[in-house]
Amino acid sequence: MSEEKRGSSLKENIITIVLAVFIALIIRSFWLEPFRIPSGSMYPTLQVGDYLFVSKYTYGYSRYSFPAGLPLFKGRIFYSEPQRGDIAVFKFPKNPHTDFIKRIIGLPGDKIQVKDGHLYINGEQVERNEKERYIIDEYVAIPEFYHQYDETLPEGKIHRIIEMSDEERIVDNTEEFTVPEDMFFMMGDNRDRSDDSRLSVGFVPKENLVGKARFIFFSHSDKGSLIKPWTWFNAIRWKRFFKGIE
Repeated sequence: MSEEKRGSSLKENIITIVLAVFIALIIRSFWLEPFRIPSGSMYPTLQVGDYLFVSKYTYGYSRYSFPAGLPLFKGRIFYSEPQRGDIAVFKFPKNPHTDFIKRIIGLPGDKIQVKDGHLYINGEQVERNEKERYIIDEYVAIPEFYHQYDETLPEGKIHRIIEMSDEERIVDNTEEFTVPEDMFFMMGDNRDRSDDSRLSVGFVPKENLVGKARFIFFSHSDKGSLIKPWTWFNAIRWKRFFKGIE
């Protein structure tokens, strides 16, 4: 191959790579972004080892919609109000380099409190109905046993939560929080094992919202080993592939 053809081929390859990276950044910034669940705060809805897509367009766009949180503008543009019960990815208010994922429980103006493990919204106790026991036996040293409930939010949205008991630390008995304007109150579905707005997270500004969790595209347990390829197949949670998130 002549030097001229080699140079032309190299140039085409570079252009192709740059274009592919540009398209990937556009998709990641404006449409869908992948996330991995690293902790158990959202059991039973989301499990450690789940990989999911978050829609970036649902709540509009802020600086945190873009790589590195570039301060291109303030606030949000094309903003749509989140709904109570949405599962959202957001930037930790105390360290915007860290992503959190929780359920939106309190909207601006709401009063939120937990008393004896029961959630109260604007003074009304949220209905919950007990289901079968829930066991976590992956990514833990010994199995953990939980009470499982269907919780019905004021607008009628039903989702699953789990609790060890109604007497766990300060998370089961809190002060009454009044959600400020342009802020949200977030809670994990694993109510006794979640650092959320009851603890260090506090209220989450709407600017910190990254997007709404939509569906799981891949999931694996801890039953496999990277150095033992023959175990990979059994570690994959096939039933969770392309599972919608409610």
